[in-house]
Amino acid sequence: MINKVAILASAKKTLLSESESIAKLADYLDEDFASAVEIIYNTTGRVVVTGIGKSAIIAAKIVASLNSTGTPSLFLHAAEAIHGDLGMVQPGDVVICISKSGNSPEIKVLAPLLKRFGNVLIGMTGNKNSFLAKESDYVLNAYVEAEADPNNLAPTNSTTAQLVLGDALTVCLIELRGFRSEDFAKYHPGGALGKKLLLRVGDMLDGTHMPMVSPDCSIKKAIVEISEKRLGVTAVIEDNKVVGIITDGDIRRMLNDRDNIAGVTAADIMTKSPKTIKSTDMAADALNTMENYAITQLVVADDGEYKGILHLHDILKEGIV
Repeated sequence: MINKVAILASAKKTLLSESESIAKLADYLDEDFASAVEIIYNTTGRVVVTGIGKSAIIAAKIVASLNSTGTPSLFLHAAEAIHGDLGMVQPGDVVICISKSGNSPEIKVLAPLLKRFGNVLIGMTGNKNSFLAKESDYVLNAYVEAEADPNNLAPTNSTTAQLVLGDALTVCLIELRGFRSEDFAKYHPGGALGKKLLLRVGDMLDGTHMPMVSPDCSIKKAIVEISEKRLGVTAVIEDNKVVGIITDGDIRRMLNDRDNIAGVTAADIMTKSPKTIKSTDMAADALNTMENYAITQLVVADDGEYKGILHLHDILKEGIV
């Protein structure tokens, strides 16, 4: 019979075991780690990350992280490397070889070949006395006392340690390169993330639906304009400059406060100095402004010149949230 209490206890034990292993890695950082970062930062070649078994999976993830943050990298499976794929490694490339034991048969064949080619070899291993460690120019210490599983066999703590060391390398390189969100966007143009980083307010504006009235227009005309453009708002424009805004809420409050609306103009009920955003601003910034002020529309204006209305639905439609 399944015991849910035991399941939760086992899961908690695993998480604590892995977190403790990660915490200890900070004590293992040394000059080799700093030198490895400097070598990668200064290389004119690429970073080739290789490994065998579960370490190969971690290697592929590290490659993905490096590529997306401005460090050209490629993945090389250690087993395939010694059967023809070693041609992927070019002069000037820096090679990171990942192995928990550092003594895998494929690693013992591969490491000397890489050294013979003259490439800088960075070994990431949990065994500083291993073959890989002795062959490497720099060693990243990924030692863990034990795996999280009760048999001390399944790669758990060890692969987590490798992954975290790869993240540490990546973040150090991000900081050295002064890598910004704008740079990050270049490598992530697709999906919600790409839109969040690249899409600007002007990209979402519908030029055919620009509700606007003059300050002296009648309330009836303002209501018609709001209804026809279906954005729940109209800008009040004078000399193509935004002087105010009228929302559905403004109309309702006016009708609640006044028995007679004859002679009431847009200027009488408009909100002066409304929240605005430029067409060149990021869509994500527009969303933040809406959230901060609990509003669903923003007037888009460039140096006061009216460009249109951005509605929350426009942002939701693009899948940024």
